[in-house]
Amino acid sequence: MASLQPVRGTHDLLPEDIRRHRRVVECARQIAERYGYQEMATPIFEFTEVFRRTLGETSDVVTKEMYTFADRGGDEITLRPEYTASIARAFISGGLRRHAPLKLFASGPMFRYERPQKGRLRQFHQIDAEVIGVAGPQADIEIIELGAHILQGLGVAELCTLELNTLGDSESRATYRKLLVDYFESHRSDLSEDSKLRLDKNPLRILDSKDDGDRKLIVGAPRGSDSLTSEAADFFASVRDGLDQLAIAYTINEKLVRGLDYYTHTAFEFTTEALGAQGTVIGGGRYDGLIEMMGGSPTPGIGFAGGIERLAMLASEVPAEVRPVAVIPIGKSTQAAALRVCHQLRHAGFAADLGFSGNLSKRMARANKLNASCAVIIGDDELAKDAVSVRDFDSGKQEEVALSSIIAVLNRYHPDGAASA
Repeated sequence: MASLQPVRGTHDLLPEDIRRHRRVVECARQIAERYGYQEMATPIFEFTEVFRRTLGETSDVVTKEMYTFADRGGDEITLRPEYTASIARAFISGGLRRHAPLKLFASGPMFRYERPQKGRLRQFHQIDAEVIGVAGPQADIEIIELGAHILQGLGVAELCTLELNTLGDSESRATYRKLLVDYFESHRSDLSEDSKLRLDKNPLRILDSKDDGDRKLIVGAPRGSDSLTSEAADFFASVRDGLDQLAIAYTINEKLVRGLDYYTHTAFEFTTEALGAQGTVIGGGRYDGLIEMMGGSPTPGIGFAGGIERLAMLASEVPAEVRPVAVIPIGKSTQAAALRVCHQLRHAGFAADLGFSGNLSKRMARANKLNASCAVIIGDDELAKDAVSVRDFDSGKQEEVALSSIIAVLNRYHPDGAASA
């Protein structure tokens, strides 16, 4: 039955999938903490105006991809298609300006009505990092360094290329916008229908076009670097110098743009050829005009988002499951003791499995299926001596151990040690 299948463009995160997913999030979270980023979360839905104003009335996300509906109170609500606008809204409504500068990390599900394909789903997940309240290039350098560090932590940095560009300051953008309009206006008849609409409302977005005809015209379009003010050029030089100091390699891509006016200065993407057409795994940029445009006080910001599904696909190794300790009672008389031992182990930080039924053979088979590191076997003879038998599944060795020393002995079978109790 169709109703018993996931909705098109969504999928279940089964145990193996969730281990990949969690590895990406935990790696990013731990590295972000080293840089002083505080974790936060926003609701998965907002008033539609939050995204309509920030993403632009003519953007594909707003016109084609947002999940928007009227709730029972008549409010127009949209499932979150990206994180930055929600975080900016929280910055304003939560009165966070007094705490600026702020460094924030978030992760969670996003929703866009797109054609499902490899690495692109209608419900997908992102990690997100933002620096709010820092106008200087130091923030640009750090946010890019953080993205590179996360890729290194996942073991995929060598598969990725950092592409970098500058959008300049507001004066640079205004000059460049006029040059683009003049150029594309002279080729209007050759533009795709989407690009003709963008030419009137958002000409920089023509540079994002995937239409073959548009791509040919884009080759001859004016270059943004020719429109930079001296201040904007110096800002970009400082960003590049900082990345050079950190030995973070990059390539300049002048076609890498952000169409909305609140974006300024640095734009960047970490891309890969290992995932086919879906090449961007982390993308970000500076958005100095966003918070003011949303109704807050003028506040600079820069951030990035990374696709968890894509990063998990790139980091192809599946994290190993935790190897539990199998606690195996022999006979009904030892069930209570096994329950107490299992309780003790879990509170000491061990993963412990107590099968619900079965003889010794069936319980040992279950322990093998769970890839247990060892078994704690409790029979009447052991119980009479306040002891247990511990069998190491890797070496086959078995020893009798006093119950009072069970934790110390089991630490030998878990070389990484138990988690903190």
